[in-house]
Amino acid sequence: MLQIKNLHASVEGKEILKGINLEVKAGEVHAIMGPNGSGKSTLSSVIAGKEEFDVTEGQVILQGEDLEDVSPEERSHKGIFLSFQYPVEIPGVSVTNFMKTAINEGRKARGLEDMPAKDMLKLIREKSEMLEIDRKFLSRSLNQGFSGGEKKRNEIFQMAMLEPKLAILDETDSGLDIDALRIVANGVNKLKSKDNAVILITHYQRLLDYIVPDFVHVLHNGKIVKSGGKELALELEEKGYDWIKNEAVV
Repeated sequence: MLQIKNLHASVEGKEILKGINLEVKAGEVHAIMGPNGSGKSTLSSVIAGKEEFDVTEGQVILQGEDLEDVSPEERSHKGIFLSFQYPVEIPGVSVTNFMKTAINEGRKARGLEDMPAKDMLKLIREKSEMLEIDRKFLSRSLNQGFSGGEKKRNEIFQMAMLEPKLAILDETDSGLDIDALRIVANGVNKLKSKDNAVILITHYQRLLDYIVPDFVHVLHNGKIVKSGGKELALELEEKGYDWIKNEAVV
């Protein structure tokens, strides 16, 4: 699904990623953990193709295709989904209309006609019911006046509608109370399949109580310094990140 080979990236001349190697296969959930400033969000942004980051060395490969010259929009059409830590508000554009536009733009990129209205409404109804989203929520302006939990639930709804091959959730647990966290996690779990993959970027182990990862990777100073199973996240919760930093130095 995704291969990252010796990835180096910088922003405004400062190197952030210093040789990332990672392989994510279809059906897998990978958690990326690490202290602030370790490069977690930069990694997600580079995979999604954000243009403010300069890839100075290495490759990001999706299903055998090198993404070096592929724009963020094209990456989205190829099946990469990135949930934002701080989703933007779009006044005057309803959640439903935003999703209609996003889906039809993706279809257009694949040479398909717009989805028929009745099929679109059926899809919206199915996905909103699956995620326990009230119908009134869908008529509200995108993220305007939304609570933190509503914004995150809306992003999971977008993920459900777009059915990406690779979903990257960048600190989707940030600022969520336990009920909102459970709802978001349940949504992710319902959307997992043998044909897609998920990368979770998080500071804390608590999200991994609800979405169990196949692999946990610890990022420190722009490099993956340790990988393991869910037990690694539990160890980090107990010991903090200092012991990982010390190992990385050694």
